[in-house]
Amino acid sequence: MTADPEVLPMTPEELATTVDGLMDGLHADLVRLSSIPSIAFPGFPSGPVEEAHDLVAALLRDAGVPAVERIDLPDTAPVVYGEIPPPDPGAPTVLLYGHYDVQPPGDERLWRSPPFEPTPVEGGLRARGIADDKSNVIAHLGMLRAYGGRPPVGVKIVVEGQEEYGSAFDGYPPTDPGRFACDAMVIADLGNLRPGTPTLTTGLRGAAEVVVEVRTLDEPRHSGEFGGAAPDALLVLLKALATLHDVHGDVAVAGLRREEWTGTSYTEEEFRDLAGVRDGVPLIGSGGLGERLWSGPAITVIGLDAPGVEHAASAVVPHARAKLNLRFHPRQDPREARDALVEHLRSLRPFGVPLTVTPGDTGPGYEATTGGPAYRAALAALKEAWGADASYVATGGSIPLVNGLAAAAPGAEVLLFGAQDSMCNLHAPNERVLFSELRNTVVAMGAFVREYADGFRAGDRTGGTA
Repeated sequence: MTADPEVLPMTPEELATTVDGLMDGLHADLVRLSSIPSIAFPGFPSGPVEEAHDLVAALLRDAGVPAVERIDLPDTAPVVYGEIPPPDPGAPTVLLYGHYDVQPPGDERLWRSPPFEPTPVEGGLRARGIADDKSNVIAHLGMLRAYGGRPPVGVKIVVEGQEEYGSAFDGYPPTDPGRFACDAMVIADLGNLRPGTPTLTTGLRGAAEVVVEVRTLDEPRHSGEFGGAAPDALLVLLKALATLHDVHGDVAVAGLRREEWTGTSYTEEEFRDLAGVRDGVPLIGSGGLGERLWSGPAITVIGLDAPGVEHAASAVVPHARAKLNLRFHPRQDPREARDALVEHLRSLRPFGVPLTVTPGDTGPGYEATTGGPAYRAALAALKEAWGADASYVATGGSIPLVNGLAAAAPGAEVLLFGAQDSMCNLHAPNERVLFSELRNTVVAMGAFVREYADGFRAGDRTGGTA
């Protein structure tokens, strides 16, 4: 299934023709991989996860990767690791990343077809995990096949199996830096702002969780006899939560970093459609969408413990609790951001009642260095593949392993692009990938390694700003 190793697609025309000839096989392998319910969450069987691991390893061997290994860590799905040595001492090494595990499908009644039966849609395929991230695993495979297993760079490929749930692998790379040493890395767990718009992601917001709790009474008390004087825990909690945002909906917690966003962003119409905002309901916050979504903070109430409406009693509520999710600027220290929220809440005394505030887990953001040789090669490659200049965006989501890989290879440039697009419904019902995005991503990856290798040999090894 590999291309002729003697006919390497070194020109843009040869690369495009070669990739087009590989697409039927790549489509078939994407269907095979996406048919496996590789959900690495507690309560789901491990057999499909192992099956997906074994298929990815076999596909990489078939594509010409001479050394494919399995990395096993405690309580973690197996990681596929492969290496192709550089073709000569003057060639750089590129690390390629993706993951073969997927989110659970959720309520299958919301799917138009069974989530693990890849189904044709206009221009692509629908299945759980087909965009996030199995299309990007296949894109790496396509680049390797295009070069017959002999790309113009050294390759290290890492395909993990528990990214969606989180695992010990996030912190593993710095403990084995030699294995992950490289000059540049392509983190293919992202995609384009919109279909047909080549996009580099340059920032990932950090994340933290905080639980805030109120206890005011030993037990519920009749609202007619006690309401008006007995402290209602739910009212206390709601008053506290209302202080987290100002009248515009902007975060009002001191110490959280916010900057103007100067890159590309959605139009308001695109964002309203993507978010499913109902007609007549305004967006919250002020400033540009990029600033609200990527270079500024966001606080979301993701859970609330309180009596349900359907079975509510006429009683003063004695206990209420909320779980908050904080997203913060890519360069802000995670504990600094979380502690700013914690201190804000602890300083409050709604109706004179103190709050119990419990800090939760944090995850760092990431801001990539731009303008270096790999970044320049990626810009040229994306333009070659899509026929348009690349945009750059950030994302409010997180990829925990990025910081671990960057710590293991601190001098490497980190590039984030791939076959997903913002309309692909990742983590939602009816997830899909477009064949055009997959094809162009394979071309872009092939063009990137060519452009990067050529520049590296010519001495283009410096530059770039954070």
